[in-house]
Amino acid sequence: MVYERALHPELFDVQIRRSFRHNDYEAEVWLTPGGHVVRFQHGGTSVTEAVLEEGNHLPENGLIHALPCLGEKDYEMEPNDGLGYVTTVQTELLIENLYAATLREMRTFAEESNALAHEWVDEDGACYLSLVDVQKYLRELHIQSYHLAGASGLVLRTQSIFETV
Repeated sequence: MVYERALHPELFDVQIRRSFRHNDYEAEVWLTPGGHVVRFQHGGTSVTEAVLEEGNHLPENGLIHALPCLGEKDYEMEPNDGLGYVTTVQTELLIENLYAATLREMRTFAEESNALAHEWVDEDGACYLSLVDVQKYLRELHIQSYHLAGASGLVLRTQSIFETV
């Protein structure tokens, strides 16, 4: 979901939180079990990306676009008050051994890149991982996320660019 405003952290089960100030923008990334939230702000204008398994509890006020995270999709927001946003979403179902290999690769990637990562195990012993990698540029913030669901072998990948225009 994409909002043209900030959302309150109490709406989410925030596990890890990281803030960034760079050039003339600021951003905050929240990692939740199975999802993430990114707020990007320039001046008094904000754009918020919320990638969550269940978003029915979120407000409709300020919602620009909702995109189901199934298959391959993309969305580009028309620049608004000096902010631009584009995202792509891809999902893949992996068999057990490919899922395990991908989980190992993502753990290594998180350690090497200092990405935000939250891992947990459900009551059946299935491993889950949510990971967000942030790259800061002069006028852009690039976000790559990976959300792995061990029970189903699902891998959700998003790539987003927030920019000042």
